[in-house]
Amino acid sequence: MDKFLDVLQEKMGPIAYKLDSNRYLSAIKTGFFGAMPILILGSMFLLFGNLPINGYPEFMASILGENWSSYFTVPYDMTMDIMTLFVILGISKSLANYYKLDDLSAIVISIVGFLILTPTISTADGVAGIPTSNLGASGLFVGMITAIVAVEISRWVVGKGWTIKMPDSVPSNVSKSFTALIPALFVILAFNFIRIGFSFTSYETVQAFIFQFLQTPLTALGTSLPATLIIVFFELILWAFGIHGSNIVGAVMTPIWLSSTADNAAAFAVGDALPHIVNYQFYQNFVKVGGAGGTIGLAILCLFAARSAQFKTLGKLAFGPAMFGINEPLIFGLPIVLNPIILIPFLITPLLMIILTYFVMATGLVPLTNGANIPWTTPPVIAGFLVSGWRGGVYQVIQILLSVVIYYPFFKLVDTKAYNIEMEGQTAVNAEMQGAME
Repeated sequence: MDKFLDVLQEKMGPIAYKLDSNRYLSAIKTGFFGAMPILILGSMFLLFGNLPINGYPEFMASILGENWSSYFTVPYDMTMDIMTLFVILGISKSLANYYKLDDLSAIVISIVGFLILTPTISTADGVAGIPTSNLGASGLFVGMITAIVAVEISRWVVGKGWTIKMPDSVPSNVSKSFTALIPALFVILAFNFIRIGFSFTSYETVQAFIFQFLQTPLTALGTSLPATLIIVFFELILWAFGIHGSNIVGAVMTPIWLSSTADNAAAFAVGDALPHIVNYQFYQNFVKVGGAGGTIGLAILCLFAARSAQFKTLGKLAFGPAMFGINEPLIFGLPIVLNPIILIPFLITPLLMIILTYFVMATGLVPLTNGANIPWTTPPVIAGFLVSGWRGGVYQVIQILLSVVIYYPFFKLVDTKAYNIEMEGQTAVNAEMQGAME
């Protein structure tokens, strides 16, 4: 096992560090982290407008009137339905800061580039607008690519020195505005030529092309059972060496999983069948129960079943955070990192959770997640109820018990070893004290 871990660390470590330090993945991760509070709040409004409680719609209608649902759908529409704009803000700001460019100019230029590529609609009455579907999940990949390309064009233009330089006496805000003129011109021209070029194809828009040839296949692949197993296994292997696997995997998979989440939310809002089993809630709430590795059972064992003082103390420290999905005290305190015994259930538990959850949702035993972006720190059972109704809550109780069962034999090994070491140490201290008294 030690040789196996050494080989994995030698091969996987450099790859993981390169992925974690990649400027584009880092910018994408920052973009989604920045947008997450808005997405969570928007999802909560959707959830409150569609609580899975019998008689709830009638009760709300009796208080707020027949159009009561609009009080919740408008905040949802102005958050989740235009999520791409918020993601662009974070990506362009992060990448601009990396290149030491003016981040405000980069944000504005990126949004302009995205809007140029976004199709417009008009009515017979002459009313024009942008369909929110292109600003939401459907336009997510276009927005991500646009933000990166726009900042790269700006960096290239600034690097060439093709900027308008104002005298030092000009206020900095005014000077920055003129400095951004030429980069903005290049971005607008580039994206306008792209828009015109696609208008002569059968796809007509960049959005349609990206959605068909990139976003749809990636979503289908990323939401499949085999791909989810491989992705989570890779995440767990990184954690095994003390590398934050969730951050690395999240940078790549969050756009895909959030896109499928938004699809479920849109279908849930209008009462249609939910299209995706695997999405962000599937991963966050039904795979990472108690944190990466499904360690909620291990935290319970440390608190209630430990014989050694070491693990009893760790249980008191780790149980509270584990209830909110934070398991770093266990990963680095037990430790799980480079611990061949505990790594076995650490790998087995979440992979089994993926298979079981996929099965119970595919067979209809547990409803598919409704697309509500609840905070990732929502405690289990509550989280299950919010995203999959009462059956989701009951299923999470079963998951917790299953986690305890899987971790138990391995935990007993390390706990007994720690207990014996403590007893040997105590015996030695007692013998030393006895000798001193004699």
